[in-house]
Amino acid sequence: MKTIATELLNELSRKGRRCHHVPASDVEADHGLPASALSAAPPALPEVGEIDLIRHFVNLSTRNMAIDTSFYPLGSCTMKYNPKRHERLAGLPGLAGVHPLQPDDSCQGMLQIMYEMQQFLCEISGLPACSLQPAAGAQGELTALYVAAAYFRHRKQTHKSRVLVPDSAHGTNPASAALAGFEAVTVKSGPDGLVDVNDLASKLDDKTAVFMITNPNTLGLFESRIVEIAKRVHDVGGLVYLDGANMNAILGLTRPGDFGADMQHYNVHKTFTGPHGGGGPGSGPITVRDFLEPFLPSPMVVKDGDRYRLDSDRPLSIGRVRGYFGTIGILLRGWFYIRTLGAAGLREVSEVAVLNANYLREKVKDIYAVPYGDRCLHEFVASAKKLRAEKKISAMEVAKRLLDFGFHAPTVYFPLVVPEALMMEPTETESKETLDQFAEVLRTIAGEDAAFLKEAPHTTAISRPDEVKAAKEPILHWKR
Repeated sequence: MKTIATELLNELSRKGRRCHHVPASDVEADHGLPASALSAAPPALPEVGEIDLIRHFVNLSTRNMAIDTSFYPLGSCTMKYNPKRHERLAGLPGLAGVHPLQPDDSCQGMLQIMYEMQQFLCEISGLPACSLQPAAGAQGELTALYVAAAYFRHRKQTHKSRVLVPDSAHGTNPASAALAGFEAVTVKSGPDGLVDVNDLASKLDDKTAVFMITNPNTLGLFESRIVEIAKRVHDVGGLVYLDGANMNAILGLTRPGDFGADMQHYNVHKTFTGPHGGGGPGSGPITVRDFLEPFLPSPMVVKDGDRYRLDSDRPLSIGRVRGYFGTIGILLRGWFYIRTLGAAGLREVSEVAVLNANYLREKVKDIYAVPYGDRCLHEFVASAKKLRAEKKISAMEVAKRLLDFGFHAPTVYFPLVVPEALMMEPTETESKETLDQFAEVLRTIAGEDAAFLKEAPHTTAISRPDEVKAAKEPILHWKR
Protein backbone atom coordinates (compact mmCIF):
# COMPACT_ATOMS: atom_id res chain seq x y z
CA MET A 1 0.00 0.00 0.00
CA LYS A 2 1.18 3.51 -0.72
CA THR A 3 2.37 5.53 2.23
CA ILE A 4 2.58 9.23 2.97
CA ALA A 5 6.38 8.87 2.80
CA THR A 6 6.34 7.53 -0.76
CA GLU A 7 3.79 10.12 -1.88
CA LEU A 8 5.93 12.84 -0.34
CA LEU A 9 8.85 11.41 -2.30
CA ASN A 10 6.90 11.50 -5.55
CA GLU A 11 5.41 14.96 -5.08
CA LEU A 12 7.86 17.05 -3.04
CA SER A 13 11.20 15.27 -3.19
CA ARG A 14 14.10 16.94 -5.02
CA LYS A 15 17.39 15.10 -5.32
CA GLY A 16 20.08 16.38 -3.02
CA ARG A 17 17.83 18.31 -0.60
CA ARG A 18 18.31 17.54 3.08
CA CYS A 19 17.00 18.60 6.47
CA HIS A 20 19.57 16.55 8.37
CA HIS A 21 23.25 15.66 8.30
CA VAL A 22 24.46 12.22 9.33
CA PRO A 23 28.19 12.05 10.10
CA ALA A 24 30.30 9.32 8.62
CA SER A 25 30.38 6.15 10.68
CA ASP A 26 33.48 5.65 12.80
CA VAL A 27 32.57 2.02 13.55
CA GLU A 28 33.83 -0.82 11.36
CA ALA A 29 30.93 -2.37 9.43
CA ASP A 30 31.39 -5.91 10.71
CA HIS A 31 27.78 -6.87 11.16
CA GLY A 32 28.23 -10.54 10.36
CA LEU A 33 25.27 -10.67 7.98
CA PRO A 34 25.52 -12.69 4.74
CA ALA A 35 25.75 -10.65 1.56
CA SER A 36 22.48 -12.17 0.33
CA ALA A 37 20.66 -10.50 3.24
CA LEU A 38 21.93 -7.01 2.42
CA SER A 39 20.14 -4.47 0.22
CA ALA A 40 21.97 -3.49 -2.94
CA ALA A 41 20.94 0.15 -2.55
CA PRO A 42 19.66 2.39 0.26
CA PRO A 43 15.87 2.83 0.58
CA ALA A 44 14.28 5.47 -1.64
CA LEU A 45 13.51 7.97 1.09
CA PRO A 46 12.16 11.47 0.37
CA GLU A 47 14.75 14.19 -0.17
CA VAL A 48 13.26 17.45 1.09
CA GLY A 49 14.29 20.55 2.95
CA GLU A 50 13.25 21.09 6.56
CA ILE A 51 10.76 23.87 5.79
CA ASP A 52 9.04 21.72 3.14
CA LEU A 53 8.84 18.81 5.55
CA ILE A 54 7.40 20.93 8.38
CA ARG A 55 4.83 22.61 6.14
CA HIS A 56 3.75 19.25 4.75
CA PHE A 57 2.89 17.73 8.10
CA VAL A 58 1.51 20.92 9.66
CA ASN A 59 -0.81 21.38 6.68
CA LEU A 60 -1.92 17.77 7.00
CA SER A 61 -2.68 18.31 10.68
CA THR A 62 -4.93 21.29 9.94
CA ARG A 63 -7.23 18.97 8.03
CA ASN A 64 -8.01 17.06 11.21
CA MET A 65 -10.69 18.02 13.70
CA ALA A 66 -9.67 17.55 17.32
CA ILE A 67 -10.76 18.62 20.77
CA ASP A 68 -8.01 21.27 20.68
CA THR A 69 -9.49 22.85 17.54
CA SER A 70 -13.25 22.27 17.66
CA PHE A 71 -16.25 21.52 19.85
CA TYR A 72 -16.53 17.74 19.75
CA PRO A 73 -20.00 16.66 21.01
CA LEU A 74 -19.42 12.98 20.23
CA GLY A 75 -22.16 11.23 22.21
CA SER A 76 -21.05 8.33 24.45
CA CYS A 77 -17.39 9.07 23.85
CA THR A 78 -16.72 11.90 26.33
CA MET A 79 -14.37 13.93 24.14
CA LYS A 80 -13.42 16.47 26.75
CA TYR A 81 -10.42 18.75 26.89
CA ASN A 82 -7.17 17.09 27.93
CA PRO A 83 -5.12 19.39 30.21
CA LYS A 84 -1.72 20.14 28.72
CA ARG A 85 -0.26 19.99 32.20
CA HIS A 86 -0.81 16.22 32.10
CA GLU A 87 1.14 15.92 28.86
CA ARG A 88 4.04 17.79 30.42
CA LEU A 89 4.01 15.65 33.57
CA ALA A 90 3.71 12.36 31.70
CA GLY A 91 6.81 13.34 29.73
CA LEU A 92 9.03 13.80 32.79
CA PRO A 93 12.19 11.67 32.41
CA GLY A 94 11.51 9.75 35.62
CA LEU A 95 8.23 8.54 34.15
CA ALA A 96 8.70 8.49 30.39
CA GLY A 97 12.14 6.90 30.77
CA VAL A 98 11.05 3.89 32.83
CA HIS A 99 11.49 0.57 31.02
CA PRO A 100 8.84 -2.13 31.59
CA LEU A 101 11.49 -4.79 32.25
CA GLN A 102 13.29 -2.85 34.99
CA PRO A 103 13.57 -4.63 38.35
CA ASP A 104 10.83 -3.62 40.78
CA ASP A 105 13.33 -2.01 43.16
CA SER A 106 14.45 0.39 40.42
CA CYS A 107 10.97 1.78 39.63
CA GLN A 108 9.27 2.13 42.99
CA GLY A 109 7.82 5.54 42.06
CA MET A 110 6.01 4.23 39.00
CA LEU A 111 4.76 1.16 40.88
CA GLN A 112 3.44 3.40 43.65
CA ILE A 113 1.51 5.48 41.12
CA MET A 114 0.00 2.36 39.56
CA TYR A 115 -0.86 0.95 42.99
CA GLU A 116 -2.57 4.20 43.96
CA MET A 117 -4.42 4.24 40.63
CA GLN A 118 -5.79 0.78 41.43
CA GLN A 119 -6.94 2.05 44.82
CA PHE A 120 -8.55 5.19 43.35
CA LEU A 121 -10.50 3.23 40.76
CA CYS A 122 -11.68 0.77 43.40
CA GLU A 123 -12.89 3.58 45.64
CA ILE A 124 -14.70 5.42 42.83
CA SER A 125 -16.49 2.26 41.66
CA GLY A 126 -17.21 0.74 45.06
CA LEU A 127 -15.55 -2.52 43.98
CA PRO A 128 -12.48 -3.73 45.90
CA ALA A 129 -10.15 -5.25 43.28
CA CYS A 130 -8.67 -3.78 40.10
CA SER A 131 -6.66 -4.69 37.02
CA LEU A 132 -5.06 -1.87 35.02
CA GLN A 133 -4.02 -4.06 32.07
CA PRO A 134 -6.84 -3.72 29.50
CA ALA A 135 -5.98 -1.35 26.67
CA ALA A 136 -9.40 0.25 26.11
CA GLY A 137 -13.06 -0.03 27.06
CA ALA A 138 -13.86 -2.81 24.61
CA GLN A 139 -10.93 -4.89 25.86
CA GLY A 140 -11.93 -4.05 29.43
CA GLU A 141 -15.41 -5.52 28.99
CA LEU A 142 -13.95 -8.53 27.17
CA THR A 143 -11.49 -9.05 30.04
CA ALA A 144 -14.31 -8.83 32.58
CA LEU A 145 -16.23 -11.51 30.70
CA TYR A 146 -13.10 -13.69 30.60
CA VAL A 147 -12.91 -13.26 34.38
CA ALA A 148 -16.58 -14.23 34.69
CA ALA A 149 -16.03 -17.29 32.49
CA ALA A 150 -13.04 -18.36 34.61
CA TYR A 151 -15.09 -17.87 37.79
CA PHE A 152 -17.91 -20.10 36.56
CA ARG A 153 -15.47 -22.75 35.29
CA HIS A 154 -13.77 -22.78 38.69
CA ARG A 155 -17.17 -23.34 40.31
CA LYS A 156 -17.91 -26.08 37.74
CA GLN A 157 -20.95 -24.11 36.55
CA THR A 158 -20.40 -24.73 32.86
CA HIS A 159 -24.13 -24.37 32.22
CA LYS A 160 -23.73 -20.61 32.75
CA SER A 161 -23.62 -19.87 29.04
CA ARG A 162 -25.73 -16.79 28.35
CA VAL A 163 -25.01 -13.06 28.57
CA LEU A 164 -28.01 -10.72 28.53
CA VAL A 165 -27.53 -7.38 26.76
CA PRO A 166 -30.02 -4.45 26.51
CA ASP A 167 -31.02 -3.41 22.99
CA SER A 168 -29.61 0.09 23.65
CA ALA A 169 -26.16 -1.23 24.65
CA HIS A 170 -22.90 -0.44 22.93
CA GLY A 171 -22.27 -2.80 20.03
CA THR A 172 -19.12 -4.12 21.65
CA ASN A 173 -21.19 -5.75 24.44
CA PRO A 174 -22.62 -8.65 22.38
CA ALA A 175 -19.35 -8.91 20.48
CA SER A 176 -17.40 -9.31 23.73
CA ALA A 177 -19.90 -11.90 24.96
CA ALA A 178 -19.41 -13.96 21.80
CA LEU A 179 -15.61 -13.70 21.96
CA ALA A 180 -15.66 -14.87 25.59
CA GLY A 181 -17.63 -17.96 24.59
CA PHE A 182 -21.10 -16.90 25.70
CA GLU A 183 -24.40 -16.67 23.83
CA ALA A 184 -25.64 -13.06 23.65
CA VAL A 185 -29.36 -12.54 24.33
CA THR A 186 -31.06 -9.18 23.74
CA VAL A 187 -33.22 -7.56 26.43
CA LYS A 188 -35.76 -5.02 25.20
CA SER A 189 -36.10 -1.41 26.30
CA GLY A 190 -39.42 -0.17 27.62
CA PRO A 191 -41.32 2.87 26.36
CA ASP A 192 -39.36 5.01 28.84
CA GLY A 193 -36.03 4.04 27.24
CA LEU A 194 -34.98 2.00 30.27
CA VAL A 195 -34.56 -1.76 30.61
CA ASP A 196 -37.91 -3.56 30.34
CA VAL A 197 -37.71 -5.43 33.64
CA ASN A 198 -40.50 -7.83 32.62
CA ASP A 199 -38.61 -8.80 29.46
CA LEU A 200 -35.45 -9.20 31.53
CA ALA A 201 -37.28 -11.42 34.01
CA SER A 202 -38.57 -13.64 31.20
CA LYS A 203 -35.01 -14.28 30.00
CA LEU A 204 -33.34 -14.82 33.36
CA ASP A 205 -32.73 -18.47 34.13
CA ASP A 206 -30.12 -20.86 35.44
CA LYS A 207 -28.09 -20.41 32.23
CA THR A 208 -27.64 -16.67 32.88
CA ALA A 209 -23.98 -15.87 33.48
CA VAL A 210 -23.87 -12.08 33.16
CA PHE A 211 -26.21 -9.17 32.58
CA MET A 212 -24.32 -6.32 30.88
CA ILE A 213 -25.79 -2.89 31.50
CA THR A 214 -24.67 0.65 30.79
CA ASN A 215 -25.81 3.00 33.54
CA PRO A 216 -26.48 5.79 32.77
CA ASN A 217 -27.55 4.19 29.51
CA THR A 218 -26.86 5.37 25.98
CA LEU A 219 -29.92 7.61 26.07
CA GLY A 220 -28.36 9.50 28.97
CA LEU A 221 -30.90 8.10 31.43
CA PHE A 222 -30.21 6.53 34.82
CA GLU A 223 -31.70 3.07 35.26
CA SER A 224 -33.97 3.85 38.20
CA ARG A 225 -34.65 0.15 38.93
CA ILE A 226 -31.01 -0.87 38.88
CA VAL A 227 -31.04 -2.28 42.43
CA GLU A 228 -34.05 -4.46 41.60
CA ILE A 229 -32.41 -5.52 38.33
CA ALA A 230 -29.20 -6.51 40.11
CA LYS A 231 -31.12 -8.53 42.69
CA ARG A 232 -33.01 -10.43 39.97
CA VAL A 233 -29.74 -11.31 38.24
CA HIS A 234 -28.08 -12.36 41.49
CA ASP A 235 -31.10 -14.49 42.42
CA VAL A 236 -30.39 -16.78 39.43
CA GLY A 237 -26.68 -16.88 40.23
CA GLY A 238 -25.62 -14.39 37.58
CA LEU A 239 -23.23 -11.46 37.69
CA VAL A 240 -23.93 -7.83 36.83
CA TYR A 241 -21.44 -6.12 34.54
CA LEU A 242 -21.48 -2.32 34.38
CA ASP A 243 -20.28 -0.81 31.11
CA GLY A 244 -18.40 2.20 32.46
CA ALA A 245 -18.45 4.24 29.26
CA ASN A 246 -20.71 6.81 30.92
CA MET A 247 -18.96 7.16 34.29
CA ASN A 248 -18.47 10.86 33.54
CA ALA A 249 -22.08 11.33 34.69
CA ILE A 250 -21.85 9.79 38.16
CA LEU A 251 -18.37 10.42 39.58
CA GLY A 252 -18.72 11.05 43.31
CA LEU A 253 -22.52 10.85 43.06
CA THR A 254 -23.05 7.10 43.16
CA ARG A 255 -20.96 3.97 42.83
CA PRO A 256 -21.72 0.91 40.67
CA GLY A 257 -20.70 -1.44 43.48
CA ASP A 258 -23.25 0.20 45.74
CA PHE A 259 -26.14 -0.32 43.32
CA GLY A 260 -25.33 -3.96 42.56
CA ALA A 261 -22.61 -4.20 39.91
CA ASP A 262 -20.08 -7.02 40.32
CA MET A 263 -17.70 -5.89 37.55
CA GLN A 264 -17.12 -2.74 35.56
CA HIS A 265 -14.64 -1.14 33.20
CA TYR A 266 -13.46 2.45 32.99
CA ASN A 267 -12.40 4.35 29.92
CA VAL A 268 -9.52 6.23 31.54
CA HIS A 269 -8.92 8.18 28.33
CA LYS A 270 -12.51 9.43 28.46
CA THR A 271 -13.53 9.77 32.10
CA PHE A 272 -10.16 10.90 33.43
CA THR A 273 -8.81 12.56 30.26
CA GLY A 274 -6.14 11.49 27.87
CA PRO A 275 -5.74 11.97 24.14
CA HIS A 276 -7.79 9.44 22.19
CA GLY A 277 -9.24 8.86 18.76
CA GLY A 278 -8.15 7.13 15.61
CA GLY A 279 -8.04 3.78 17.38
CA GLY A 280 -5.91 4.68 20.37
CA PRO A 281 -4.23 5.00 22.67
CA GLY A 282 -6.62 4.10 25.44
CA SER A 283 -6.91 2.39 28.77
CA GLY A 284 -9.80 0.28 30.06
CA PRO A 285 -9.11 -0.98 33.61
CA ILE A 286 -11.66 -3.19 35.33
CA THR A 287 -12.73 -3.36 38.95
CA VAL A 288 -14.48 -6.38 40.44
CA ARG A 289 -15.86 -7.81 43.67
CA ASP A 290 -13.51 -9.64 46.02
CA PHE A 291 -14.63 -13.15 44.99
CA LEU A 292 -13.60 -12.37 41.39
CA GLU A 293 -10.19 -10.94 42.35
CA PRO A 294 -8.26 -14.25 42.04
CA PHE A 295 -9.16 -14.43 38.33
CA LEU A 296 -7.96 -10.95 37.35
CA PRO A 297 -5.13 -10.63 34.81
CA SER A 298 -1.60 -10.86 36.14
CA PRO A 299 0.61 -9.28 37.16
CA MET A 300 -0.93 -6.85 39.62
CA VAL A 301 0.80 -4.22 41.71
CA VAL A 302 0.82 -5.12 45.40
CA LYS A 303 2.28 -3.39 48.42
CA ASP A 304 4.52 -5.24 50.88
CA GLY A 305 5.24 -2.97 53.83
CA ASP A 306 6.58 0.22 52.29
CA ARG A 307 7.66 -1.45 49.00
CA TYR A 308 5.72 -2.13 45.80
CA ARG A 309 6.09 -5.07 43.44
CA LEU A 310 4.45 -6.81 40.50
CA ASP A 311 2.73 -10.00 41.65
CA SER A 312 2.57 -12.77 39.05
CA ASP A 313 1.96 -15.65 41.48
CA ARG A 314 -1.76 -15.90 40.77
CA PRO A 315 -2.71 -19.52 39.95
CA LEU A 316 -6.35 -18.74 39.04
CA SER A 317 -5.55 -15.67 36.93
CA ILE A 318 -6.70 -15.55 33.31
CA GLY A 319 -3.15 -14.40 32.48
CA ARG A 320 -2.05 -11.37 30.51
CA VAL A 321 -4.44 -9.52 28.25
CA ARG A 322 -1.97 -6.79 27.36
CA GLY A 323 1.75 -6.50 26.81
CA TYR A 324 3.64 -5.54 29.95
CA PHE A 325 1.35 -3.71 32.38
CA GLY A 326 -1.05 -1.75 30.18
CA THR A 327 -1.10 1.67 28.57
CA ILE A 328 0.95 3.40 31.24
CA GLY A 329 0.97 6.84 29.57
CA ILE A 330 -2.83 7.08 29.73
CA LEU A 331 -2.96 5.65 33.25
CA LEU A 332 -0.50 8.34 34.33
CA ARG A 333 -2.73 11.07 32.92
CA GLY A 334 -5.68 9.59 34.78
CA TRP A 335 -3.70 9.54 38.02
CA PHE A 336 -2.72 13.22 37.55
CA TYR A 337 -6.37 14.08 36.89
CA ILE A 338 -7.68 12.32 40.00
CA ARG A 339 -4.90 13.65 42.25
CA THR A 340 -5.48 17.18 40.96
CA LEU A 341 -9.26 17.24 41.41
CA GLY A 342 -9.74 15.07 44.49
CA ALA A 343 -13.12 13.69 45.54
CA ALA A 344 -14.93 17.03 45.52
CA GLY A 345 -13.51 17.95 42.14
CA LEU A 346 -14.57 14.66 40.55
CA ARG A 347 -18.11 15.17 41.82
CA GLU A 348 -18.12 18.66 40.31
CA VAL A 349 -17.00 17.20 36.97
CA SER A 350 -20.18 15.13 36.81
CA GLU A 351 -22.43 17.89 38.11
CA VAL A 352 -21.26 20.32 35.42
CA ALA A 353 -21.36 17.65 32.69
CA VAL A 354 -25.00 16.95 33.59
CA LEU A 355 -25.79 20.68 33.73
CA ASN A 356 -24.25 21.28 30.29
CA ALA A 357 -26.12 18.37 28.71
CA ASN A 358 -29.46 19.50 30.08
CA TYR A 359 -28.81 23.10 29.04
CA LEU A 360 -28.05 22.08 25.46
CA ARG A 361 -31.02 19.73 25.42
CA GLU A 362 -33.38 22.53 26.37
CA LYS A 363 -31.89 24.81 23.71
CA VAL A 364 -32.66 22.44 20.80
CA LYS A 365 -35.51 20.14 21.85
CA ASP A 366 -38.22 22.19 20.07
CA ILE A 367 -36.62 21.42 16.68
CA TYR A 368 -34.74 18.19 17.42
CA ALA A 369 -37.14 16.25 19.60
CA VAL A 370 -35.75 14.23 22.50
CA PRO A 371 -38.09 11.24 22.71
CA TYR A 372 -36.92 9.75 26.00
CA GLY A 373 -36.78 11.39 29.42
CA ASP A 374 -37.74 14.82 30.73
CA ARG A 375 -34.15 15.38 31.77
CA CYS A 376 -30.87 13.66 31.01
CA LEU A 377 -27.56 13.04 32.67
CA HIS A 378 -24.30 13.64 30.76
CA GLU A 379 -25.74 13.15 27.25
CA PHE A 380 -29.01 13.01 25.35
CA VAL A 381 -30.27 11.56 22.09
CA ALA A 382 -32.23 13.95 19.90
CA SER A 383 -33.97 13.06 16.65
CA ALA A 384 -34.08 14.63 13.19
CA LYS A 385 -37.24 12.62 12.44
CA LYS A 386 -39.39 15.74 12.12
CA LEU A 387 -36.93 17.37 9.68
CA ARG A 388 -36.81 14.15 7.68
CA ALA A 389 -40.58 14.08 7.36
CA GLU A 390 -41.04 17.78 6.59
CA LYS A 391 -37.94 18.67 4.55
CA LYS A 392 -36.18 15.38 3.68
CA ILE A 393 -33.29 16.43 5.95
CA SER A 394 -31.67 13.44 7.66
CA ALA A 395 -29.45 13.16 10.71
CA MET A 396 -26.54 12.54 8.34
CA GLU A 397 -27.21 15.83 6.52
CA VAL A 398 -27.15 17.68 9.86
CA ALA A 399 -23.91 15.94 10.85
CA LYS A 400 -22.17 16.72 7.55
CA ARG A 401 -23.24 20.36 7.58
CA LEU A 402 -21.92 20.90 11.12
CA LEU A 403 -18.38 20.44 9.75
CA ASP A 404 -18.76 23.65 7.72
CA PHE A 405 -19.31 25.57 10.96
CA GLY A 406 -16.20 24.13 12.63
CA PHE A 407 -18.03 21.66 14.84
CA HIS A 408 -17.40 17.94 14.86
CA ALA A 409 -20.57 15.92 14.28
CA PRO A 410 -22.25 14.08 17.15
CA THR A 411 -22.80 10.34 17.00
CA VAL A 412 -25.61 9.60 14.53
CA TYR A 413 -28.03 6.68 14.12
CA PHE A 414 -27.21 5.26 17.54
CA PRO A 415 -28.82 3.98 19.66
CA LEU A 416 -31.15 2.25 17.23
CA VAL A 417 -34.21 2.84 19.44
CA VAL A 418 -34.25 6.51 18.29
CA PRO A 419 -34.96 7.18 14.59
CA GLU A 420 -32.61 9.69 12.92
CA ALA A 421 -30.62 9.79 16.16
CA LEU A 422 -28.24 12.60 17.08
CA MET A 423 -26.39 11.63 20.25
CA MET A 424 -24.80 14.64 21.94
CA GLU A 425 -22.45 14.87 24.90
CA PRO A 426 -21.14 18.38 25.57
CA THR A 427 -19.00 17.39 28.62
CA GLU A 428 -18.11 19.65 31.54
CA THR A 429 -15.21 21.40 29.80
CA GLU A 430 -17.30 23.43 27.34
CA SER A 431 -18.43 26.98 28.09
CA LYS A 432 -21.98 28.33 27.93
CA GLU A 433 -20.93 30.48 24.96
CA THR A 434 -19.83 27.41 22.99
CA LEU A 435 -23.07 25.59 23.77
CA ASP A 436 -25.11 28.64 22.74
CA GLN A 437 -23.22 28.87 19.46
CA PHE A 438 -23.66 25.16 18.77
CA ALA A 439 -27.39 25.30 19.49
CA GLU A 440 -27.77 28.29 17.16
CA VAL A 441 -25.96 26.44 14.37
CA LEU A 442 -28.24 23.43 14.80
CA ARG A 443 -31.24 25.72 14.46
CA THR A 444 -29.72 27.38 11.39
CA ILE A 445 -29.15 24.02 9.71
CA ALA A 446 -32.76 23.03 10.33
CA GLY A 447 -33.86 26.03 8.24
CA GLU A 448 -31.53 25.44 5.29
CA ASP A 449 -32.45 24.06 1.88
CA ALA A 450 -32.41 20.25 1.70
CA ALA A 451 -30.58 20.16 -1.65
CA PHE A 452 -27.84 22.41 -0.26
CA LEU A 453 -27.47 20.18 2.82
CA LYS A 454 -27.19 17.02 0.74
CA GLU A 455 -23.96 18.41 -0.73
CA ALA A 456 -22.42 19.40 2.61
CA PRO A 457 -19.78 19.75 3.86
CA HIS A 458 -18.80 22.52 1.47
CA THR A 459 -15.54 23.68 3.10
CA THR A 460 -13.60 20.46 3.65
CA ALA A 461 -10.92 19.09 1.33
CA ILE A 462 -13.09 16.05 0.61
CA SER A 463 -16.86 16.35 0.87
CA ARG A 464 -18.67 13.01 0.65
CA PRO A 465 -16.42 10.05 -0.11
CA ASP A 466 -17.72 6.52 -0.43
CA GLU A 467 -17.02 5.68 3.20
CA VAL A 468 -16.64 1.93 2.68
CA LYS A 469 -14.31 2.38 -0.29
CA ALA A 470 -12.36 5.09 1.54
CA ALA A 471 -11.63 2.66 4.38
CA LYS A 472 -10.54 -0.12 2.02
CA GLU A 473 -8.75 1.94 -0.61
CA PRO A 474 -7.40 5.07 1.11
CA ILE A 475 -5.87 7.78 -1.09
CA LEU A 476 -2.81 9.08 0.70
CA HIS A 477 -1.74 11.71 -1.82
CA TRP A 478 -0.77 15.14 -0.50
CA LYS A 479 -1.91 16.65 -3.81
CA ARG A 480 -4.39 15.31 -6.38
